[in-house]
Amino acid sequence: MRLPWLVLLAAISPVLAAKGPGQIPVRGGAIGGVGSFKSTTAKAEIPQSSVTKPGALRVVENSGVCETTPGVFQASGYGDIAANKSIFFWYFAARHNPTTAPLALWFNGGPGSSSMMGLLQELGPCRITNDSSSVTLNPYSWNNNANVLFIDQPVGVGFSYGTETVGTSQEAGADIWSFLQIFLKDARFSHLAVQDLAIWTESYGGHYGPTFATHFLTQNAAISAGTVKGLHLNLKTLGIGNGLTDPISQYPSYLTYAASNPYHPLFSADVLAQANISWNTPVTGCKALIIACNDHGNNSVCSNAQDVCNGEILGPLAADFDVYYVLSGKNDTYPPDLTSYLASVRTKIGGEVTWQQSNLNVYDNFAEAGDWMRTSLPDLESVIDSGVRVVIYDGDADYILNFDGVEAMIASLRTKFSTQFNQEVFKPYTVNGLLAGQFKTAGTFSYVRIYGAGHEVPHTRSNGTLAVGQAAFQFFQQTMAHQSLSAT
Repeated sequence: MRLPWLVLLAAISPVLAAKGPGQIPVRGGAIGGVGSFKSTTAKAEIPQSSVTKPGALRVVENSGVCETTPGVFQASGYGDIAANKSIFFWYFAARHNPTTAPLALWFNGGPGSSSMMGLLQELGPCRITNDSSSVTLNPYSWNNNANVLFIDQPVGVGFSYGTETVGTSQEAGADIWSFLQIFLKDARFSHLAVQDLAIWTESYGGHYGPTFATHFLTQNAAISAGTVKGLHLNLKTLGIGNGLTDPISQYPSYLTYAASNPYHPLFSADVLAQANISWNTPVTGCKALIIACNDHGNNSVCSNAQDVCNGEILGPLAADFDVYYVLSGKNDTYPPDLTSYLASVRTKIGGEVTWQQSNLNVYDNFAEAGDWMRTSLPDLESVIDSGVRVVIYDGDADYILNFDGVEAMIASLRTKFSTQFNQEVFKPYTVNGLLAGQFKTAGTFSYVRIYGAGHEVPHTRSNGTLAVGQAAFQFFQQTMAHQSLSAT
């Protein structure tokens, strides 16, 4: 049972706080809350005129939208993984050496939020302008030296459409594996099957990334054993930004970050005291519920943990600050809404349904399944130990998945590199001699905290000294080149 004053605060503060990128929906009066019923307004649109091609792609080539660099190939459209499941993608070839460049996948979080956010606000070939109707070329696009594939998932998210049944990260990962089997068998993209593959993701990607990577590796082993048929996915890299991976180690950070962060307190001592009570209350408190969820708890136990923790701790402690960027002022205009721009280019890029930033049906599926509070730490540990190069990054001006929690999660890892990593001291992370943050590396595992960046690290300036996206591009480029992070 929520405290009455917290219910009021949770109902008011998300409206004020969620004016940033907005990857995490407001449900049940709280950011990341649990609704009492399925949304009646969420998109569940299936175009009547569409003819799906299960097991194949439907592609628009070189639409001329977003990427205007001469000679750079792009393609967008759908991969029909079933007659009732069509996943939208937007692919951009590397600006340099595309035939030998690695392939990087990008997933935004939510759950239920579109990867067009990452494309147009963060790391894609173009960036949305404040008028929401045009874009400008991004010199620090991640497709400078990598082929980049943006995917709207699960089914129903963004431009994707079909039967909206996915409610766990494992189910989502299985659909993405099926999509990639189709994508990499297509003659236009089959050359990518032998190139190195990377997963990059953020926010709820703290669940998606480790789970997807684990599924890929498991399928690879099954293919080698002859028990599964399919293309081996050459997974070499996993990158996670400001991710939710292990709730039990990360949720105490809302208390610490709200009280003391590099910029300003977020709420009063009284509110912090009440949130501490909510965290520590036996049986019905946030901590107890997270433990119960991960101790073989059923879906309702895990869903209740999400409802209580986000309603009584995450939401109230944010107050009226932008949860995604605590430095943001009330009159900030970036990032703007993407809806009008994507509506204007929809037919050019092969989109067949109305784009929405978040699909609440999909979000509710995950909330009802209790996926949010289930830890992905074991998957992350196994991926690190498998030899996949892993980089965790975050912005220190993000509250909603703040660096206190991310660093606590990293400290709880038990991998072959953990002892060495925990003994390392942070070093300055510089970009062309300008301070951008701090980092640590052990073996093929690295972590970097970017100063002055929010939840979407590539869309903010690092510490006010570098160009937008410049610091993120450096750690992306280093990691994709199979290098440990290093200052320049």
